[in-house]
Amino acid sequence: MKCVKPLLLASAIASSMFVQADELNKVLLSSDKINQSASASQQKIDGIADTMQTRLQQYKTLNKEIDGLAIYNNQLSKQVNNQLTELDNLAKSMDDVAIIERQITPLMLRMIAGLEQFVALDVPFLADERSQRVATLKSMMDRADIASSEKFRRVLEAYQVEVDYGRTIEAYTSLLEVAGKEREVDFLRVGRLDLIYLTRDGKQAGIWNKETKQFQDLPDSNISQINKALRIARKQLAPDMLTLPVQAAE
Repeated sequence: MKCVKPLLLASAIASSMFVQADELNKVLLSSDKINQSASASQQKIDGIADTMQTRLQQYKTLNKEIDGLAIYNNQLSKQVNNQLTELDNLAKSMDDVAIIERQITPLMLRMIAGLEQFVALDVPFLADERSQRVATLKSMMDRADIASSEKFRRVLEAYQVEVDYGRTIEAYTSLLEVAGKEREVDFLRVGRLDLIYLTRDGKQAGIWNKETKQFQDLPDSNISQINKALRIARKQLAPDMLTLPVQAAE
């Protein structure tokens, strides 16, 4: 009987320790659950924070795009307004072009008629070529497939060719009636001052007389200089001083 109390005490202590251990396990288990729940909550918080940060960046990016689009739209509006102004100006210009086109056709016809008269009254060099140029211009004016601008360009081009004749020297071969016979001769044109011919045998020369509208004979003393001038005009000799007959200006 003396050993009962210690055994009971030991049993009670063991039982108490078992209960405490069980409660401790429960506390630890609850702590783990709390930690797991806290970790899950923290992950959710981190995820929400990341999502908010991403959306904030997207918001800032969208704001920049909106600002850029506003500037772009403003610039486009200015361009559209300028284009509308240009369209108005073009419409007015088209009206003006129609008026100018109605006026320029009679002008070109007068220019061609003037050119034809000028060629007929001028020194008769390259007569066939120049007459054909005028005839081509007159035929061109009747064509509907050529724009007025192109017609005007060609008329001005013909005038420019005539202007260039006055400041160049040229040699060419053609037929001419000499002493009642048609002969092949070399022509020398010095601007519009002189039109001189020399027969191919080099024995006879003549010069165009602007008053009589005929060729008149030149003395044999001029033939050597005429030959030299012909070679210079054909670029067979270097430019040099020449002594040629020149009709005095009125």
